[in-house]
Amino acid sequence: MPDHTPSSRDLSLPAAFFTVFLCMLFGANAVAIKISLAGLGPFTTATIRFSISSLAIFLWAWATGRPFAFRHDKIADMLFVSVLFTAQLSLFYVGLSKTNASRGSLIANLQPFFTLFLAHLFIPSDRITPRKLIGILMGFSGIAFVFLEKKGISAEFRSGDLIMLCATFLWALSAVYVKRIIDDFRPFQLVFYPIVLSIPVFAVEALLWDQRMVIHLDATIVGAVLYQSIVTAAFGFVAWNSLLQRYGAVALHSFLFIMPISGVVLGGLVLHEPITPRILLALGFIVTGILTVHYRPEWRIWPFFLYRG
Repeated sequence: MPDHTPSSRDLSLPAAFFTVFLCMLFGANAVAIKISLAGLGPFTTATIRFSISSLAIFLWAWATGRPFAFRHDKIADMLFVSVLFTAQLSLFYVGLSKTNASRGSLIANLQPFFTLFLAHLFIPSDRITPRKLIGILMGFSGIAFVFLEKKGISAEFRSGDLIMLCATFLWALSAVYVKRIIDDFRPFQLVFYPIVLSIPVFAVEALLWDQRMVIHLDATIVGAVLYQSIVTAAFGFVAWNSLLQRYGAVALHSFLFIMPISGVVLGGLVLHEPITPRILLALGFIVTGILTVHYRPEWRIWPFFLYRG
């Protein structure tokens, strides 16, 4: 049986740098998706991405001897997680096709706050403390600035933002449910099987609802799809879970604030999206909220970021 004892080892400085690097990669994922949507339909992009990433994860699990089997009485749990995953990613890709990557990245980073709220309701051991409540309020205040932004924002952007918000809520719901059942599975199984089961659904959605499955293909579009498939969904998953296994979630969560910063900055630099004062205010509130929620007294600053040590 797998060892489910949480790790609490301090992050070494090289591990802290590597975690920063991973968070930057994850933060850039919305930009990569936005680039790929210029050449592929939303559901076509999801179908290709998760087909490649499922193969990569399968090969990694097979090469490292990880078992694919789980208890038969847990099939319903796996199916429910897969439904949430498929619905969340379907909404995520559609929403991001209608809004900016920077706005989508900020909205997606509400997930930790939604998760805290839902965990308080459904997991008795996860209660909202006064400090966490302040962090949650700061996070939602940040998103208020996103929705208050009017410069260059059309009705389609508004609908995209709302779809992203729904996707983020489903992501949090899935995270809470996974937290309740994770001891009955190997962690990679809760990623691999939902991905595999989502692929035919994405393919059908692409046939039914993508106005054009393939608009055009060039090296940039292909590179963006491979980035989502290999860098974040495969390499990112393996690397993050390796760090989780060695250092534990508490140590890694202190770096989550890097993801929205990466998404907003790269959205501006790569896609030339407007970074307005309200977007910067939203980023500040969300980053501060994440830091407030995950603050630990043992954090150190070296030289520009937080780590445990």
